[in-house]
Amino acid sequence: MAEDMTLMWGSGSPPCWKVMIALEEKNLQGYNHKLLSFEEMEHKSQEVLDVNPRGQLPTFKHGDNIVNESYAICFYLESQFKSQGNKLIPDSPAEQALMYQRMFEGPTLYDKLNSVIYYEWFVPEGERHDSAVRRNREALTTELKLWEGYLEKLGSGSYLAGVTFSLADVTVYPTIATLFRFGLSAERYPQLEEYHALLKDRPSIKASWPPHWLENPQGQDTLKDI
Repeated sequence: MAEDMTLMWGSGSPPCWKVMIALEEKNLQGYNHKLLSFEEMEHKSQEVLDVNPRGQLPTFKHGDNIVNESYAICFYLESQFKSQGNKLIPDSPAEQALMYQRMFEGPTLYDKLNSVIYYEWFVPEGERHDSAVRRNREALTTELKLWEGYLEKLGSGSYLAGVTFSLADVTVYPTIATLFRFGLSAERYPQLEEYHALLKDRPSIKASWPPHWLENPQGQDTLKDI
């Protein structure tokens, strides 16, 4: 089954990581995969473009079916393998509603994080402004306070949609882990830290932990003052 699947991915990329978590949760180990380097622009290679004309990772192929958007891949896996591995869409209407809500808020958190940690990567030197840096950091701070509030309201030991681990956790956790990788203060954001601690040893997450994070556990301090 998994032998018919091929994933091209990049280490530390939340979109790639969420797909790998979903594959683990659905007991689809043994899929074909190829680790590519963003630094060497391998995601723009002809090999990737043949599968994904956008030249982005992840790329995913199951038999003749190609799905490249990470959220779409996660939904596809849950839909095709409902009865295999862990169920990732709760039965409870209340939890399901919250799962969808948090899932689709996830990209906003991810975009605001990227605007801070990759500002110099995305913005040419002549177009950079201190005011934009401040704005981006303020926007991320506001966003983080929202997520702190969401988790506080759910209570200690909760997943993003309640008592059940779901696609919301699959898709948002990699962004949370990246925040702490880049130095987010656990003291300033205790709810996010508790959530991070709750999930980081989950088997699917440990099995898919970014290899270059394992090689260099230290991380960075870009977000220490956020």
